[in-house]
Amino acid sequence: MGLRACLGLMRSLVIYYNPLRRIASNRFHARLLRPGDLVFDIGAHVGSRSRAMRAAGARVVACEPQEPFAAFLALSLPRDIVLRREAVGPVETMARMAVSSLHPTVSSLSASFTGEAPLAPGFGHVRWDRSQQVRMTTLDRLIADHGLPDYVKIDVEGFELDVLAGLSQPLPMLSVEYLPGFRHRTLAVIDRLEALGAYRFNPVLGERADFLWPEWQDAAAARAFLAGLAPDARSGDLYARLVSV
Repeated sequence: MGLRACLGLMRSLVIYYNPLRRIASNRFHARLLRPGDLVFDIGAHVGSRSRAMRAAGARVVACEPQEPFAAFLALSLPRDIVLRREAVGPVETMARMAVSSLHPTVSSLSASFTGEAPLAPGFGHVRWDRSQQVRMTTLDRLIADHGLPDYVKIDVEGFELDVLAGLSQPLPMLSVEYLPGFRHRTLAVIDRLEALGAYRFNPVLGERADFLWPEWQDAAAARAFLAGLAPDARSGDLYARLVSV
């Protein structure tokens, strides 16, 4: 592992394993999930969300292809978390990931994302300095292998719509990271979900580990929320819950 990759891993561990952050995440996932729920963690990174979901009693399948994070997870995750060292996308194939060694959370399989990002607020300092060939599977394949998940967390830096392109049925609940400078990508995700079923939405601001709205709202409210974000606002997660097919 090169020095820059090592620094990127250490930086992520410091950020995501902050004790206060872990306590808040555990509490949030305990409210979100029920014991025995099956969950997919797409873009598991250093495994902090996987661990929080496991702490809530969920059965976790974690997908992470990026090195050195996949190797770290293989060594450190509890044995009852299923680790798949694969990306998730529209087809089963081999793909090339653009990697930012110092800022590995923004490594991406989306060439259009890495092309647009240098012009977006907060990304001017990021450099994608290497690439990695990764094996890609699909949500449909994961469902065939493990069953229909109760919840899917998707954090894949601009590749969210591609992940959902590999899905042929609605999911009971999922979340995608939203980036205010790339709101058009999250709007496309909402369109894709509406093609699969009727969903209600609720955002989480940044890392607050709590829903913004007291009640889940329709797609129009989710679109209005995204439209009202300043381009330099912090990222967060948009949750979607199926209400009917």
